[in-house]
Amino acid sequence: MSDTPLPWWLKYVNKVMIAVQKLGLSPGPVVLTVPGRKTGKPRSTPVTPMEVDGKRYVVGGVPGSDWAANVRAAGEATLHQGRRAERVRMVELPAEEARPLLREFPVRVPTGVSFIKNAGLVTGPNPDEFEALAGTCPVFRVEPVNA
Repeated sequence: MSDTPLPWWLKYVNKVMIAVQKLGLSPGPVVLTVPGRKTGKPRSTPVTPMEVDGKRYVVGGVPGSDWAANVRAAGEATLHQGRRAERVRMVELPAEEARPLLREFPVRVPTGVSFIKNAGLVTGPNPDEFEALAGTCPVFRVEPVNA
């Protein structure tokens, strides 16, 4: 369960985003699927990876989110974009490594700013406010899993 209350509409919007991605209609967010840590059943959520210096990262916009806890437990996930699926390793970064990436987030993922603002964590796209989320909002480095 999340430490920050989630908006009532989020579950419904996520379902729509997942359906749109499966149809290959949206180039933006991808769908991250990871086994639930309690049930083992696949759990999917839309995420928006950002690329910095040739590496991909995913920021958890709400502290204590279930998807982040599931990723920590599993260590690996599948990213779906349209009909393409990619098995990846998700490496959580310590706060010090996360700080510069969080500063980049409002510039590289402007659509994520309103979500984090609505969660009450920032007042706007201020890089200093995002950097201050290090240790509160998880940042994962996305690494390909060699087949």
